[in-house]
Amino acid sequence: MPGELNGKVVVLTGGADGIGYECAAAYVREGAAVAVLDRDGDKATQAAAALGSNCMAVQVDVGQGPAVEAAIQTVLARYGKVDAVHNNAGIASPSRPLDQTTEHEWDELMRVNVKSVFWTTRSSLAALAATKGSILNTASLVGLIGQDNHAAYVASKGSLIALTKAMALDYAPKGIRVNAICPAGVWTPMLEKWCSEQPEPGHIRQYLDDIHLLGACPHGDVIADAAVFLLSQRARFITGCILPVSGGAELGYRR
Repeated sequence: MPGELNGKVVVLTGGADGIGYECAAAYVREGAAVAVLDRDGDKATQAAAALGSNCMAVQVDVGQGPAVEAAIQTVLARYGKVDAVHNNAGIASPSRPLDQTTEHEWDELMRVNVKSVFWTTRSSLAALAATKGSILNTASLVGLIGQDNHAAYVASKGSLIALTKAMALDYAPKGIRVNAICPAGVWTPMLEKWCSEQPEPGHIRQYLDDIHLLGACPHGDVIADAAVFLLSQRARFITGCILPVSGGAELGYRR
């Protein structure tokens, strides 16, 4: 029985682990071919091999324009089209207030988390227009509600949310849908690193369980299920949507 993404080609940045890999696996299960773009070439190769022979790995720093352009051309050379771009690559460190964040840290967060979308969009727009495809951005719930001691990251995700809305307006005439997904806590290598940077790491796991009204802090499969929907034909009349997949964390603390 055909899947929700049968025959589609999805370009997925940051797809080698965490939420990205869970999304890649879900896309494959639903019939898509996935190009895993990641700055860790070895992990990307391992991920693509695990996903199946119809997937590919491309080592790329998504904050570097010429490298992104080359990566998209490599995908087009293999598959002949692009149906979706999922901008998932991101970094979260440092976990500090603004005044304690260095200029380099600020610039690097913006380069990877926001400017990467500038590059992927410019490089793939013609291909997406040809397929009337879609763009999905992995934002974060903190871009909507804020978070203490995480100023640069919050700023980058808030920027991505606003950018999603602007892109949805600009590219609707081309038939391209643009949406964003906003996780709260999700167990990934990046979240593990964030936990280690907190003042009391021993209490942070309980905190992450407590903020999700529907239960304990989840893994990336819950994000992947929503991502499949947003890239599928079932979401054909949805664009400019900023979708929390957060277990209700935005509604307040469970206790």
